[in-house]
Amino acid sequence: MLAKRIIPCLDVKDGQTVKGVNFVNFREAGDPVALGKKYSDDGADELVYLDITASHEGRKTFIDLVRRVAENVSIPFTVGGGINQVEDVEKLLNAGADKISINSAALRNPDLIDGIARRFGNQVCVTAIDARMEGNEWVCYINGGRVSTGRRLLEWAHEAQERGAGEILFTSMDHDGVKTGFANDALAMLHDTLSIPVIASGGAGDYDHFYDVFTQGKADAALAASIFHFNEIPINELKEYLCKRNITVRL
Repeated sequence: MLAKRIIPCLDVKDGQTVKGVNFVNFREAGDPVALGKKYSDDGADELVYLDITASHEGRKTFIDLVRRVAENVSIPFTVGGGINQVEDVEKLLNAGADKISINSAALRNPDLIDGIARRFGNQVCVTAIDARMEGNEWVCYINGGRVSTGRRLLEWAHEAQERGAGEILFTSMDHDGVKTGFANDALAMLHDTLSIPVIASGGAGDYDHFYDVFTQGKADAALAASIFHFNEIPINELKEYLCKRNITVRL
């Protein structure tokens, strides 16, 4: 069995790591390079850096920060935010990123997934999906959760896979930052629908939530932010806890 991955997520705004609740009310959490190095040293499997206002503000992602992260961490990291064309991906990979994450741009122009996968390989392309429940349906949002697209989660995730996405990073906007557990029902549906790995995001609050997301949610990886940024759960202790409960992780 492949090891389950623990992935700290660093949302970056104005050069600082920030964390919000339900995509609003942000507070600063520290220097993104220093935090990334700490997580790398503490046993994280990967990192995700998201320039969370790039799409909304129409900016390109932060190349200089990517270079500094690459110089300081020893684990793979993914970068997202403001990536609108294949040439943007090349610059980020050349700066040291291992994978890129596209969200708003992919929904606006799904051909972008095909182009990235053809040029760099499926493993480079992570399609991130922000969604929330509307009635009985999970609906996808863009622009940092500001704009509803009307697209249904499972339909869009399946299309992204068919176009060449190597992974799906699913964030439940309803669960984001509230620390009551992941959206395990939706995650299990994604797992059962797709053949590519699913990364769970939104809702981590305690050790049990990670056990639940790997068992009930069937996730391949779990992403979290504030519980790591504010030292609520040390990564090495989380992995030891999971190992004791027979979840395969890299120690």
